[in-house]
Amino acid sequence: MIGLATFSSPKPTAPSSPTTDGGSRALASLTHYINPNHLWGAVALGILFLLFGLVLTRLLRRAIHALIDHDPNELIDRMTLSFISNLATFIMWIVLALLFCHAVPALNKLTTSLLAGVSIVSVVIGFAAQSTLGNLVSGISLVIYKPFRRGDRLQLTTPTGLETGIVEDLSLGYTVLRTFDNRRIVLSNGTIANQIMINLSSVDLRVMITPTISIGYDSDIDKARAIILELARTHDDVEEVLGCPVVNLGASSVDLSLRAWCADASTAKAVEFDLLEQVKKRFDEAGIEIPYAYQNVVLSGAVSTERAGSSTDDSRSNPNV
Repeated sequence: MIGLATFSSPKPTAPSSPTTDGGSRALASLTHYINPNHLWGAVALGILFLLFGLVLTRLLRRAIHALIDHDPNELIDRMTLSFISNLATFIMWIVLALLFCHAVPALNKLTTSLLAGVSIVSVVIGFAAQSTLGNLVSGISLVIYKPFRRGDRLQLTTPTGLETGIVEDLSLGYTVLRTFDNRRIVLSNGTIANQIMINLSSVDLRVMITPTISIGYDSDIDKARAIILELARTHDDVEEVLGCPVVNLGASSVDLSLRAWCADASTAKAVEFDLLEQVKKRFDEAGIEIPYAYQNVVLSGAVSTERAGSSTDDSRSNPNV
């Protein structure tokens, strides 16, 4: 009995197209060039990560600008957007650096070995970056609690004395204020978060001026007060005048204090300077004295003329005196 052997015929395979072979070879060549196991491959991969990070940074900035353009009424705080943009960019670069170290085997092994001594490294880094991390945390708290916004006018104490400036920017580490004479006050976030500051633009922009004006004791108080109130009420930038009471009886002067409301802090300072000049001119015309400090010397007891003359004769007869 003859057994019949069955043979299965091979299935026809689809012929590979030249385009597919070319794409496979190009992909294999590209993979070979960016192989992280080799030095130049790791460098090429690092360049790709760098370009990817730059593209993401540009897209993030364009998104922030688009959000600002679609918010003409400034419902979203510009300072908060700027801080979040800087923080997001910083975190993005940290994540890309970690991914790159994980993709390159040599760096991955180095990172693993460094993690073995993470306790010592963390202590060293913590001491070295204590101030930087403190400023970062303070900046986050300033963004969350919002004691001031971009464009607010702050008054605070600096090494040069009491300064007033407009908030320009809040970065990850520092806050920048612009003064009226175009100087820049740069304060660390930790410093500005821990000191007392006066926000002149928080709720109501109106500011009260309280200039002190001194007159002599021989001058007429009512007449001087009438001149001061007249000048204040006729000034274009004064919104409301409350009064001008006597606030102090000094050693050589009677001090009056004008109380008047102005539109904002910058207007108030200009009004105060202008009123002081006008008050000086009107006081000169009215004969009202603006005193300066002086002392009266009073001699008690009588001086004997005969005794003074005998003392003079004795000094002339005795050459040793």
